[in-house]
Amino acid sequence: MRTILITGPGGSGRTTVAAATALAAARQGTRTLVLSADRTDTLGAALGVATGAAPVQVAPNLTAWRPDATAGFRDDLAGFQERAAGVLDLLGASRLDAEEVTPLPGAEELTLLRALRDAALAEAHDLLIVDLSATPQALALLALPEELRRYLRRLLPPERQAARALRPVLGRLAGVPMPSEWLYETVARWDLELGAVEAVLADRNTVVRLVAEPGPAGADAVRSAGLALALRGLRPDALVANRVLPEEAGVTWLAGLAAQQRKVLEEWQESYDVRTVTHLGHDPRGTDDLTGLAVPGVKDTTSTVEWPVTDRLADDGVLVWHIPLPGAIRDDLDLIRRGDELVVAAGQLRRIVPLPSALRRCTVDGAALREGELRIRFAPDPDLWPDRP
Repeated sequence: MRTILITGPGGSGRTTVAAATALAAARQGTRTLVLSADRTDTLGAALGVATGAAPVQVAPNLTAWRPDATAGFRDDLAGFQERAAGVLDLLGASRLDAEEVTPLPGAEELTLLRALRDAALAEAHDLLIVDLSATPQALALLALPEELRRYLRRLLPPERQAARALRPVLGRLAGVPMPSEWLYETVARWDLELGAVEAVLADRNTVVRLVAEPGPAGADAVRSAGLALALRGLRPDALVANRVLPEEAGVTWLAGLAAQQRKVLEEWQESYDVRTVTHLGHDPRGTDDLTGLAVPGVKDTTSTVEWPVTDRLADDGVLVWHIPLPGAIRDDLDLIRRGDELVVAAGQLRRIVPLPSALRRCTVDGAALREGELRIRFAPDPDLWPDRP
């Protein structure tokens, strides 16, 4: 199944573009599901059909779904209280009723991830279009499965889980309580669920598509989004320039704004596959308006960007790890080696990545940023590196 993740700065019209893209694909005969986790029904407003917790048929081959974060959060809390009943009773804690539970921050994101996983596993559609939140929140969402799985493995490593059958014996030997069975089961279930979501996000059939309005604010947002995506090894398959003024606007009082848009579009075209969507003169509402938007279709592309390691041992005695980071500023970059992981920071953005196997036996020998690419030099550790003929 093909998956298109659509995001952009707030107010850029990403929900409208997601709805129009889904409608266009459905009218070409593709079984399409458009998914959103917005608390307000902006997706339904664009499609002209109310959406909610149950999938709704919008048009032939087109289904819309806005999962209910509240219900999912209540179910999770009820399950936790049931599994932790012994601990709660021991502490004298009173249980929460479902009626008094409201979702905590982040519940919508977790609900969307689960819906994304469920839709991918169901295989009931050929195309899944996900209307993500604004770019900063969307990028945090894309990073969530990888980060949570890393935290789980640090807090409860697989080797410790493997020894859970010996928990009673270890508890007596150590003289301290050992984690309960339900904790191991919960961690294993979360790891499995997060792994399924991570597999969908990493699949070559999953692409990220940016939506932005050409202008100073849009240009800044695209620059930040491009760097943040690159840090995750991603690149947009297309940049949708939304609400572009028509050519005739150049001879009216809108001439200054039209010229500003053209300048930004020229800059974007140097780095992205830019697709323009002309301003309709009003906010699109309903399938008739959506049909009039020339949104890009489904392309056989991938958003994944390779981070290759080149062998320069014969010439310089080093291996070089190439990490594309377009738009990065040298003074904002920071690198920290932690065991077999590397912490890469670009300003407020940060990612912890495992080192390729060959680099784990090396020491960091330096780094440089050239032409939008971070190049990290690794020198083989004599104590770990095998002798070369």
